[in-house]
Amino acid sequence: MPNGAVASGELKIRQKLGKYRIERKLGSGGFASVYQAMDTVQGIRVAIKVPHAQYTTEAVLTDFRKEIRTTAPLEHDNILPIKDASIIEDRLVVVFPLGDETLQQRMTRRISLESAFEIAEQILRATALAHSHHVIHCDIKPENVIVFAGNRIRLADFGIAKVSQKTVQGGGTGTIGYMAPEQAMGKPSFRSDVFSIGLILWRLLSGHWPEWPFAWPPSGYNRLRGRIHPEFIDFMRRAIDLNPRRRYRDAEQMLAIFLKLKQRTIRHARSRRRQSA
Repeated sequence: MPNGAVASGELKIRQKLGKYRIERKLGSGGFASVYQAMDTVQGIRVAIKVPHAQYTTEAVLTDFRKEIRTTAPLEHDNILPIKDASIIEDRLVVVFPLGDETLQQRMTRRISLESAFEIAEQILRATALAHSHHVIHCDIKPENVIVFAGNRIRLADFGIAKVSQKTVQGGGTGTIGYMAPEQAMGKPSFRSDVFSIGLILWRLLSGHWPEWPFAWPPSGYNRLRGRIHPEFIDFMRRAIDLNPRRRYRDAEQMLAIFLKLKQRTIRHARSRRRQSA
């Protein structure tokens, strides 16, 4: 492998890359492009992530190998596993199971309260498992949450997120708009992942994204106040507190409190719906 970048250019539809035949492009970011492909040996469709040529260097590959080894023990129903990661025709190719859509795409359609809680719980369970293994995701956002059949959620890009953001930005990790203030200053922690999950929760329930400077109450508050139990609103407020010391210490603690409040909040919302019917 050369020290500089390797094979360049976007992959084309019907192009073969080893045993994979490219079927369509799913998306592209600053670090890599993602494609739907057919595994011509196994006869199944997969998602493949191919970093852009300028980032496929020995330094990036070294970081990538380190992160993959760190995140290898993260086996969980709600974590997207890496099926394969290898160099094919001078390209780094990372292969994943193919989902139906991202949470970003799913949120363009109506999501019931019950479904929103189901999605949030799965994100929390995935992140809690990672935190129990001392792994910080660093880039929890709707584009990295993959939706499978039956509303099953799998959190993607463990390890890859850290490498890609470090490589592209040359410093702190994360995506602007989803990351905690301390993470933007290059000091991510478990509490930073808590913050990102809090933002997603708020969007799922209110239909609005909290925006910097994340002043309280964020947009959508009046809508939530009318149907969501006050204790759950306080739960979300603590998750997105600007001061990391006032947030939950990690996703394990956040999940435990979420589960205590979940049914009470759903019953409260159903009761409010009946009263207004």
